[in-house]
Amino acid sequence: MPNTMKNQAAIVGIGQTEFSKDSGRTEMRLAVECISSALDDAGLTPKDVDGMCVFTMENNPEIQVQRNLGGGELRFFARTHYGGGAACATVHHAAMAVATGSADVVVCYRAMNERSGRRFGSGVQDRKQEASAEGSQYAMYSPFGLTTPGSWVAMYTQRYMHQYGATSEDLGRVAVSSRAYAAKNPEAWFYERPITLEDHQNSRWIVEPLHLLDCCQESDGGVAVVITSAERAKDLKQKPVMLKGSGQGAGDQQHMMTSYYRPDITGLPELGLAIREAYSSAGVGPQDIQAGVLYDAFSPFVLITLEEMGIVKPGEAADFIKDGHLDPGGRLPSNTNGGQLGEAYIHGMNGVNEGVRLIRGTSSNQPGDVDNVLVTGGSGVPTSALVLGQP
Repeated sequence: MPNTMKNQAAIVGIGQTEFSKDSGRTEMRLAVECISSALDDAGLTPKDVDGMCVFTMENNPEIQVQRNLGGGELRFFARTHYGGGAACATVHHAAMAVATGSADVVVCYRAMNERSGRRFGSGVQDRKQEASAEGSQYAMYSPFGLTTPGSWVAMYTQRYMHQYGATSEDLGRVAVSSRAYAAKNPEAWFYERPITLEDHQNSRWIVEPLHLLDCCQESDGGVAVVITSAERAKDLKQKPVMLKGSGQGAGDQQHMMTSYYRPDITGLPELGLAIREAYSSAGVGPQDIQAGVLYDAFSPFVLITLEEMGIVKPGEAADFIKDGHLDPGGRLPSNTNGGQLGEAYIHGMNGVNEGVRLIRGTSSNQPGDVDNVLVTGGSGVPTSALVLGQP
């Protein structure tokens, strides 16, 4: 059955806190601040909100957030698993709620002290053993040193580099591009701090072949978006950004960051599925996408994302990037906010906001008029994707 979500819902408000390494306040406070900002941007109030979609990893319960906002009843609420894989899925679920009449105004948010609080990058080696299917999977890898997201992604990257001849410098060009955009984005943590390829190559190893500058930040902050129907969006404060297409994907032999039992581990088939779903519902293809916000928790997955998008064939992404196509004036300006490598790591929700700005024409690194933006969720996990566009 075809996905018929095209243009039934719109993003009408975006908001975020500052991005830092020590917010100095609770995650609840960050959630309320970013949602309040998004509602102000939309010209709506907390009383208008009757739905919320969040991550299962979100520490701020919907009912407590709604109460602290001063809102009322909630008719719809939903959570999505798999960390950053939920970034675009929250908007996907919100749009379905609006399209079916389950809610009128839905807020999606992610607020976390991921640097001053729990640091995801520190790994699982100190976790208490869990008597659960999800907890037990780590017992298959931890004894061999595969205990952190960096080590899990390094395994894929080694194989990709071996199969296609990609190099560390090819990964570095992703980081250099993201940091160049961040340097011109006043909201980015690395504002006015670009790097060179030499800087990348000289940064310390985390897990070979990943250098420090191949790895995303650990950030404190909050991000929120507001979704309503296309009809109601016409009467609100901002030009609506239409949800043209959306999709989720979990692949065959899927594991959480460790899908090593597939015949080929040089791709991200779950991401390819989510992107194809988004393309199909939007009625577009890779040739119609003018800008991308590609989940860059680790630089190598940007190369593979380009291939799953159909922008290039498998193994060709390194040359595409080397030719400057992620940069201003390139075929696909990407992560124009600086991405998670340069702006902040808020589980990909700040990427959704940047997608909205690109359609509005208000990005700090606006590449001209943009009709269609592809935003992708977390890589290596069950994930999601959006095509955002003009009304």
